[in-house]
Amino acid sequence: MMKLGQINTLEILRETDHGVYLVDEENNEVLLPNRYVPDAFKIWDKIEVFVYLDNEERLVATTDKPYITLGDFALLRCSAVTEYGAFLDWGLVKELFCPFKEQVFKMKPGGWYLVHCYLDEKTERLVASSKTNRFLDNKELKVGQFDEVDIIASHPSDMGWNVIVNKIHSGLIFNDTIFNDINVGDKFKGVVKKIREGNKLDVVIGQVGYRNIEPNAKRILEELEDNSGYINLTDKSDPEAIKEQLQMSKKSFKKAIGTLYKQKQVDLKPDGIYKL
Repeated sequence: MMKLGQINTLEILRETDHGVYLVDEENNEVLLPNRYVPDAFKIWDKIEVFVYLDNEERLVATTDKPYITLGDFALLRCSAVTEYGAFLDWGLVKELFCPFKEQVFKMKPGGWYLVHCYLDEKTERLVASSKTNRFLDNKELKVGQFDEVDIIASHPSDMGWNVIVNKIHSGLIFNDTIFNDINVGDKFKGVVKKIREGNKLDVVIGQVGYRNIEPNAKRILEELEDNSGYINLTDKSDPEAIKEQLQMSKKSFKKAIGTLYKQKQVDLKPDGIYKL
């Protein structure tokens, strides 16, 4: 079945003056204009295309890959604002429309905005919304504690960063677990650290708990290699000094050096850590 707003694998059916017509398994056809037709092809060759509506609201295919697809979230640049709304650059000839009613703040040309792409049921057009929270739902969670998840940074708060989890849930990364700069639209791998009352998700970047020991131990070994086998840190070092040098909490640091010491990979002395 041909899917609007998504990447489709279709077959080349026939050639015309305007391009080639592609067909899906249900015999639905769509035009691939000449500018996107491969230099060499055969009838019934398969080709990956993105399907959307052109400026005349006709179904059309393109081999260009958009920055966002139906149901996804992405950081896009506003290229123009009209009396009807904003137009966003999503990598295609026809830009993605974001009506004023779907803007958290009024968009301005040149600005970058995190948006969700959805299908407007009235117009049957792909449109964008910067009101991303309304496309997230935590009533029925599809993730559990310690599950690895995909994270998109949404917006900061006093407690940390609000994030989009697996494109369906909302979550929060607390400030005390953030060791690097985060910007709107940044994408990370993370772990669900805790599920609080009301299905609120506490998320951390990377791994958590016992899964966090080995990666942090590796980080310390790499730092030792880069510093001739010595790090001027101990279990009594200031947490901020540990965070600045190793981008981890003091608790994670102590667990990691304990692991390395037990494995006889390091020696712990009053003035620092030495690689064995």
